[in-house]
Amino acid sequence: MPSAVEPIKSFTDLYAWQEGHKLAIQIYTTTQLFPKEELYSLVNQMRRAALSVTSNIAEGFGRQSYKEKIQFYYIAQGSLTELENQLLLARDIKYLRSTEFQLLEQQAIVAHRLLIGLIRKSKEILKS
Repeated sequence: MPSAVEPIKSFTDLYAWQEGHKLAIQIYTTTQLFPKEELYSLVNQMRRAALSVTSNIAEGFGRQSYKEKIQFYYIAQGSLTELENQLLLARDIKYLRSTEFQLLEQQAIVAHRLLIGLIRKSKEILKS
């Protein structure tokens, strides 16, 4: 018999945060292999965008009103879209092999879908 769903007590319980965290770890690991001259440009931008996704989910979770929560979740979504753009650039300038890009892109898609779901559910609660 399946167990009851555990209540969400922390932002780390949110699937959107969990998948965004996986993506951030992958970004940090992958960008270690980028050319050193990119450390303060593309590497920095990609890491900041990846960190911003999970940081804004966490901050939104900590807010009291659903209106505020949604605002931070939208900022996280914007950072995720920014990161997807940077992944395309890294692929096109050959910093990422096709297989690396595909793995990162897939993780970004998973995180994005979950974030959209979190926003949708938060909007439903706001309306009720």
